[in-house]
Amino acid sequence: MLSRAKSASGRFGPSRAKSAYAWFRAFRRTRPFWGGVWLVAGGWTVLKFSLSSLQLIVSTGFGGVAGYLVGGGMILCGLIPLALPAQRYTFGLIGAVLAVVSLVVSNLGGFLLGMALGVLGGSMTVGWGAKRPRRRAVEG
Repeated sequence: MLSRAKSASGRFGPSRAKSAYAWFRAFRRTRPFWGGVWLVAGGWTVLKFSLSSLQLIVSTGFGGVAGYLVGGGMILCGLIPLALPAQRYTFGLIGAVLAVVSLVVSNLGGFLLGMALGVLGGSMTVGWGAKRPRRRAVEG
């Protein structure tokens, strides 16, 4: 009975939490994490303020669907650089352009909040660079 409790605490104990945090920290530092998060948040905001009934979307045509396309595109442009950091320039730029386009096609870009988050996230994604190792100070 004691060994079973000990093995259960070994699976979910503090060492497991520390290793999970170490993995997340390494993941976050090797990808444009915060740029992707802000871009996804902006896309979600644009998508949220674009939601309306299906009958209204079908009757308005492309104008009704454009909010969904732009919001979904912003979310994808935020998630792809997290999986493929080498593509950060392409998808950061596309995400920032979609954020500006959302100003016209989707309720002022999610009432300016989604557009601002999308432009911030896109620019952070483009501007991200891999962390360089520190140089040691020259002693003399």
